[in-house]
Amino acid sequence: MKKILLALDGGRFSKGACEFAKALNEKSPILLVGAFLPQVDYANLWSYSSGGLTGPLFIPVAEGEDSDSVRKNEEQFGNFCRKNNIEFRVHKDYYDFALPELRKETRFADLLLLSGELFYQGLGSKEPNDYLKDALHGVECPVVVVPEEYEFPNSNVLTYDGSEDSVFAIKQFAYLFPELKDNKTILVYVNKKGEKRLPEEVSIGELAARHFKDLTMMHLKTDSGQDFNAWLEENKGAILVSGAFGRSAFSRAFKKSFITDAIKEQKLPIFIAHN
Repeated sequence: MKKILLALDGGRFSKGACEFAKALNEKSPILLVGAFLPQVDYANLWSYSSGGLTGPLFIPVAEGEDSDSVRKNEEQFGNFCRKNNIEFRVHKDYYDFALPELRKETRFADLLLLSGELFYQGLGSKEPNDYLKDALHGVECPVVVVPEEYEFPNSNVLTYDGSEDSVFAIKQFAYLFPELKDNKTILVYVNKKGEKRLPEEVSIGELAARHFKDLTMMHLKTDSGQDFNAWLEENKGAILVSGAFGRSAFSRAFKKSFITDAIKEQKLPIFIAHN
């Protein structure tokens, strides 16, 4: 049984993330922990997550917070779990919320679910890369960013660049989601320099083939993240697997992170893990 942490804005309910948890529970029972954060803007929340944290940082609750709205959201979460036979807990002691507390929660969870749509609300013209990088580098378990509207994965796209992070993410995905191992799986290597072979092709092939029965390895020739996302559109119903956000050579191959684009365009769930 997996312990899955679902981070929810106190006043907003993520149908997409809850439906993802429901589908996982139908395949193998989970414990779903709802972490109800006060109604702060997600962008402001993650902007406080500096790598140089030495103590708690407190983020003010958004003006006009309605405690009744928070309670209704908690009730909706509980009703959803009971209706779908999901074992659940509610963690809500986050007023005067400190980001390190959520980080501590992730230390004791197998997986963190985030709503991609709620995360991007209120970002305005700000570049989301910094917020997302801080959020995903700070957590201590893998993350799935879930759109509000999507198909539950019937295929897997494993991004690979030869780095430690990309291999670690593939292994963590295999360990956490054995129920998806029979899906059609594509291990894709993207590099604009034109290399014809995958780095350590034999080794990564040996590893991936042990976990994914229907595996294809391919080298995608493209010079832009837009090209990559256009290719992703041809793989509807997939989950994208990636190493640490913004750090891998895969991401640096593009001027703008392909993960950022994929999340912002709300196309498919994205699994992210870092070592």
